[in-house]
Amino acid sequence: MNKSIKISLIVATAVLFAACASSNAVEKAAPRAASAQMDSAVVSAIAEAKAALKKAATVDGVWRDAGKFIKKAEELAKKGKTAEAMKLAKKAKQQGELGYQQAIAQAHAGPRF
Repeated sequence: MNKSIKISLIVATAVLFAACASSNAVEKAAPRAASAQMDSAVVSAIAEAKAALKKAATVDGVWRDAGKFIKKAEELAKKGKTAEAMKLAKKAKQQGELGYQQAIAQAHAGPRF
């Protein structure tokens, strides 16, 4: 009798650990599945925003919040909030383009004596 109780406890413990391990694996797989389901238009808009930001960086024309907008757009896209993600991605792209234009236009700005 004592031996069967020990075996039962060992089996119950093993089942408990297996259940906990599988639920953890599901939680880790969920973000990957969400990112795989991101709308292709949002992914494209975010890529365009990153390219505009990279171009602005070549002339030191990156505006303060552009990177934050891209990061937030990626987070929203993973959550399935495509409209909000598109809005922020377009805003980040615009800031990248305008930052580039501003840096080029004001490259030789300074006091004139």
